[in-house]
Amino acid sequence: MTPTLRHLGALALIVLSGWMGSAAAQTSSLDQDIATLQKEWALIQYQTPAANQEKQYEALASRAHQITARFPDRAEPHVWEGIVISSWAGAKGGLGALNLVKQAKNEYETAMQIDPKALDGSAMNSLGVLYYKVPGWPLGFGDNAKAEALLKDALVINPNGVDPNYFYADYLVSRKRYSEAGPYIDRALAAPARPGRYVADAGRKMDAERLRERIKQEGG
Repeated sequence: MTPTLRHLGALALIVLSGWMGSAAAQTSSLDQDIATLQKEWALIQYQTPAANQEKQYEALASRAHQITARFPDRAEPHVWEGIVISSWAGAKGGLGALNLVKQAKNEYETAMQIDPKALDGSAMNSLGVLYYKVPGWPLGFGDNAKAEALLKDALVINPNGVDPNYFYADYLVSRKRYSEAGPYIDRALAAPARPGRYVADAGRKMDAERLRERIKQEGG
């Protein structure tokens, strides 16, 4: 029997409903995976002795990569794989960390190509951090001008966030522009709480307080 237009329409609705349900399930799975990465990263960053951080970041980077492999077309896992690898590089230190920061840079750039505003512009903020923390040529790719531009762009997207305000203040202090940094520290300390990010928020605000003390010591 030849299907009628009504039958074809009903079939299309069934197919569409199934696809939407699958897409929603995938989004929910990704959200859960990202939340888990965020929590585990914060525990390592702020509640794990420095001597133990390198190995724990290495293990977390492996898990982050698995999530990125499952969702290669989403920006969020690339952002968080980059963050974990960057933190691993910081814990590792030395010239051996340069390959890791290059990997992190690639993840941030990929995320920005997909969706530069994902996670409130975290990719451009994190890439800006790399640009002012990594050595310049010939050892690395550090570039203060690129760092400042990216950090400012991240602030446009998330002007009240704890991370973009803290890191722009940190950048300014690294350039000895102490008087400019104060307002951004204030904004970091006043930043609204992020759901499920209590440990990270508390830790970053402690970083901001330490940065304020550094300004008092170095900048008068």
